[in-house]
Amino acid sequence: MSRDINFFAEGEYYHAYNRGTEKRLIFLDTKDRERFISLLYLCNSIEVRHRSDLDAPLNTLLNLPRKKTLVDIGAYCLMPNHFHILFHEHTEGGISLFMQKLSTAYTMYFNKRHKRSGSLFQGRFRAEHVDRDEYLKYLFAYIHLNPIGIVENEWKEHKIKDKKNAEKFLNGYKFSSYLDYTENNERSIGGTIINKGAFPKYFHHSRDFRDFIKDWAEFEEWQ
Repeated sequence: MSRDINFFAEGEYYHAYNRGTEKRLIFLDTKDRERFISLLYLCNSIEVRHRSDLDAPLNTLLNLPRKKTLVDIGAYCLMPNHFHILFHEHTEGGISLFMQKLSTAYTMYFNKRHKRSGSLFQGRFRAEHVDRDEYLKYLFAYIHLNPIGIVENEWKEHKIKDKKNAEKFLNGYKFSSYLDYTENNERSIGGTIINKGAFPKYFHHSRDFRDFIKDWAEFEEWQ
């Protein structure tokens, strides 16, 4: 989707995503995923971080002080060759600047670690304006259910062969914000990334979120 300077409006919600160039894998192991997760936190600031700031364990990085944030993140998910982020724009130009910082920082890290060069992502990120409440709520399900695709290729066609295994896999998947909504206390890993207060309070308890996700997983057809 093309975006001009007026595409992102303060106070609005957006679903952003991008994949590897030529659909290549962009997360090869846990270290890659944890680096990207740390950047979701560290790049969300008006200040510039230096590479030396990143030479620390993930829990340490997620507790580093930040200046004013650029965006609010309501949900995110890392897949082998792409990622999803649900945004609330609270600063003019915040999403564009955040995504530029995130993409550049991760590409530099990935290329250095895996001894490659050139673009990692398939062009600029894509984004959709979320202008309906029901669509915003739906995205909390869609983004968090994505990992099921790792074990169930046809999950979007409502063809989950082993629902118990899919649910178990989802509950153990650490590379999304799913556990921030299903556990009573926010995780030390990832809990500082999302800002629930910037989004409608659809889920008053963790069980409400679990029931919501389960209902969508069993829904007869997806959008």
